[in-house]
Amino acid sequence: MALPYLFTSLLLLLLVVPLYRAANQSPLPLGSLPAVPTLPLLQALQTRAPGSPGWRVGPSSGQPLRYMLNLYRRAADREGRPRRGRSLDTNTVRLVQASSHGGQPWAGRWYMQPLTYHLEGQPEAEHLLRATVVYLPSLPLARGRLLCALELVAAGKAPGVLLSPAARPRHGWAEVDVTPYLVLGNSSVGSLALQHVCVRAGRAGGHDAPVPPSRPFLLLYLNDTQAGLAPPAAEPHRHRRDAGTLAHDLPNYLREQGGEKSDCSLRPFPVSFAQLGWDHWIIAPHRYNPRYCKGACPHLLRYDYHAPNHAVVQSFVHQLVDANVPRPSCVPYRYSPISVLMIERNGGILYKEYENMIAESCTCR
Repeated sequence: MALPYLFTSLLLLLLVVPLYRAANQSPLPLGSLPAVPTLPLLQALQTRAPGSPGWRVGPSSGQPLRYMLNLYRRAADREGRPRRGRSLDTNTVRLVQASSHGGQPWAGRWYMQPLTYHLEGQPEAEHLLRATVVYLPSLPLARGRLLCALELVAAGKAPGVLLSPAARPRHGWAEVDVTPYLVLGNSSVGSLALQHVCVRAGRAGGHDAPVPPSRPFLLLYLNDTQAGLAPPAAEPHRHRRDAGTLAHDLPNYLREQGGEKSDCSLRPFPVSFAQLGWDHWIIAPHRYNPRYCKGACPHLLRYDYHAPNHAVVQSFVHQLVDANVPRPSCVPYRYSPISVLMIERNGGILYKEYENMIAESCTCR
């Protein structure tokens, strides 16, 4: 029973010295891969770190990054904990940039830019739930406005389909649902072809240079079924009840349960992404504080420790039968996920929630 917790404790001890040394050093050069401590989140993120073939130089910027930052702030707090009542309904959101092609997009008042979103290479564990294209339907100009729309490029000579937003624009942005055009039967298409069409409304400036509108981007709402990302199984609620029921059967338990206090509690353990040299591709949060449990458990476990029956029996045996049997250990009882916003190696932006990464309370087991 104690081996997993002993192993975790040893890993934490191995982490303390390197991380406190790193706190007094400057970040590593961009693109380098430091030796990553064996914390589960850092192991998961290392597979997405720069330094591997295909990584683009420089992070994404501009309006797509600002849009994803706003999405992140609505979905998570400063420490990365997902907010209650968030409306994402998934654990992964990927922003895909478009590649443009064709000649000069401006023709007088009109702007027409063909765009293609390539979807090849998406991980098999990520199942598409919903897809939207985000664009600005209206932009202010020095004289008038620029009004924009999206048109689905149909195969052959068939006319294109004008796409309409499903809801009113949020802070100027409009989202168009394109899920039906990405999923055919039980499979996904490899790309999406659109045309970004805009017209300048109002007085035309004689010598004003045309202002190119912001390029629309594709959002993929995905359910990642990898280990550590799927929603955790419901925690059974029997621990508190069973421990309390068993307590009535142990001699002197209720009489002695209030006689000793425990210092088993949560302790902070912050890890800065800047110290690891990862802050140029991990956008938020700025640090990871998994926290850990430390302290002595009481000789006889009280009702409010949420300890399983086995721990209650083990504590009782240690105290009254055989002192060679170890007392229960102070370990995490409840965890929360963490949300991470990062730049991908192909220049896209990824929002992902990792389950069971932050300890929220302690118990004795």
